[in-house]
Amino acid sequence: MTAGGATLPPLAISMGDSAGIGPEITAKAWEARETERLAPFFAVGDPAAVRAVWAGPIAPIGDPREAFAVFGEALPVLPLGDTGPVLPGAPNMGTAHIALQSLEVATGLANAGAAGALVTGPVSKAQLYAVGFSHPGQTEFVAERCGITAENAVMMLAGPTLRVVPMTVHVPLAHVPSLISPELVIAKGRVTARGLQRNFGIGAPRLAFAGLNPHAGEGGAIGREEIEVLIPAIEQLRAEGIDATGPFAADTLFHARARETYDAALCLYHDQALIPIKTLHFDDGVNMTLGLPIVRTSPDHGTAFGIAGRNVAHPGAMIAAIRMAASAAQRRAEAAA
Repeated sequence: MTAGGATLPPLAISMGDSAGIGPEITAKAWEARETERLAPFFAVGDPAAVRAVWAGPIAPIGDPREAFAVFGEALPVLPLGDTGPVLPGAPNMGTAHIALQSLEVATGLANAGAAGALVTGPVSKAQLYAVGFSHPGQTEFVAERCGITAENAVMMLAGPTLRVVPMTVHVPLAHVPSLISPELVIAKGRVTARGLQRNFGIGAPRLAFAGLNPHAGEGGAIGREEIEVLIPAIEQLRAEGIDATGPFAADTLFHARARETYDAALCLYHDQALIPIKTLHFDDGVNMTLGLPIVRTSPDHGTAFGIAGRNVAHPGAMIAAIRMAASAAQRRAEAAA
């Protein structure tokens, strides 16, 4: 990758849980490097996890800059410790520890500018919690390491035809109404608009907001959150010069014609956002964190322990995450040059 005549560092991929499909899809992404025109990257983790699922060439490196020299012939891997025997599909404390260490190191490299961007492989939250991980997920961990509060880091799921932002994420559905406030909606709207400008080059982002209730509350007949929370927040965003519209009934927000009218849809809860993105882009959906000083993406799927080691994991989302990270990093570097 180049920007302003300078070569950007290679991307860092934390491979996630060694017993999941992270090592396999990372290796398959490297295999597709030429056909997919992927920017140089290196994996961070246990080389044994890759060897357990892939017979291709691996080149251990000691410094991210070494990835450029070997990327054309082998998958560069920055080795971290030894998890012991790796059995795909059978996570243990060793694979959880290496997943956390990989995330820590890769985040640090990106934050220090030694890596052009961060791509995080899938982890098991249950396994991480068992080894002392105290964050709700990787997004919050990366944000903290970058000095950003969790409230100012926005999770966006993106595919070729749709971008969505869930304003609440891993919380019980019954808690959502009490968590939605004008302040939350305004903050998420601001970060999303800025993220679309910085990472996608969209000069005047169009934000569409979904309603919480059926028919967006039907004028208050089926709930008042739209009237009391969403409309005042959207009016404030408009007053700040952000193209914000809604709230719209969620059941009419995601068909093809509707998607042409906005650059991102902001949704009130997890499934309202993730059902449409996974329906449309199950194999190429990307999780991107907005509001960070670094570029961070992740394939929009989990560890898939059930298929790990069977050579059936589809690398499409990892390839899309690498491509999106490289594009955003390039755009940011050119803007700063």
